[in-house]
Amino acid sequence: MQYLRDFNIVTVTLRLVLAFLFGGIIGMDRERKGRPAGMRTHILVCLGASMTTMSGFFVVHTLGIESDPLRISAQVISGIGFLGVGTILITGRMHVKGLTTAAGLWTTASIGIALGAGFYEGALLCTVLSVIAISVLYRLENLLGSKTAVIEVYIEIKDVDQTNHVVNLLSTEEYKVYKMQITPSRSGLANNIGIEALLRLDKNESKAEALEKISSLPEVAFALETV
Repeated sequence: MQYLRDFNIVTVTLRLVLAFLFGGIIGMDRERKGRPAGMRTHILVCLGASMTTMSGFFVVHTLGIESDPLRISAQVISGIGFLGVGTILITGRMHVKGLTTAAGLWTTASIGIALGAGFYEGALLCTVLSVIAISVLYRLENLLGSKTAVIEVYIEIKDVDQTNHVVNLLSTEEYKVYKMQITPSRSGLANNIGIEALLRLDKNESKAEALEKISSLPEVAFALETV
């Protein structure tokens, strides 16, 4: 292992090849799920981070310039945030997607830095744990959350004076509405007021049934799912 930690053409090649493989392994799951950053993106991030780290070692050890060899690669950790932000999508007022992909890119960059520094054991272990977190735990999350589903809804109240009463009623276990936000009426009627919220559905309950139950309230004009 000591030889593999030296800085020469053999170890440079090995580190770049491993960065290619490790980044691709993590990116494969994102690719299958059609996420904004797929396998190629993760490979390029890991390769770039590894190359950046090795460039710092090249400047110090080969060119003999007195500097911190990890000074350049330290900027990767903060700089990768700009790439991660581009993968986060807001699909609704209360729905956000892409956080796992952004975190995966950040972790992939860290793996690349580790490989560039010759920390093979840490890079390998981090890759394995990352794959477990992204793939295996994803299935576990779906299994644990299979009993309920969440949709975003808009509820319009006929009388603005009944807002507090309706909010308290919807918050009960019978209606399963939460994270409510009062908004102007979408119908345009002067005395109406709207509520944007999240609605929990039981496993055997359809969206139509849940919305019909809410719409049947005397104070509610209508309730519908929003995108």
